[in-house]
Amino acid sequence: QVQLVESGGGLVQAGDSLRLSCAASGRTFSRVAMGWFRQFPGKEREFVATISWSGGNTYYADSVKGRFTISRDNAKNTVYLQMNSLKIEDTAVYYCAAGDGPSYRTNSRAFGSWGQGTQVTVSS
Repeated sequence: QVQLVESGGGLVQAGDSLRLSCAASGRTFSRVAMGWFRQFPGKEREFVATISWSGGNTYYADSVKGRFTISRDNAKNTVYLQMNSLKIEDTAVYYCAAGDGPSYRTNSRAFGSWGQGTQVTVSS
């Protein structure tokens, strides 16, 4: 199993950028897809972005497409989420997750390991 620790969240203004990082431990990191999800207060966790094991394939939720970029560095066991042009509605707790296989997925049930989450707050 993969252990995950997110960092990089914080308070920013609308239009600003943030980069989230997710450091993974465990030998399987480079062989599995990774994903970012977010959760609004009182809501279900929702898909944000995912990347295949090699980084060659990515997929985004429509709400973040063109603004967010997911990437990974398998040599550093780290996955990133670059968030640009942040909006107030992006305010949420962001979680990274490790998939159960190499291909990217959008369903949270396909991810077996989760980080503790990092808060992103976007103010006007």
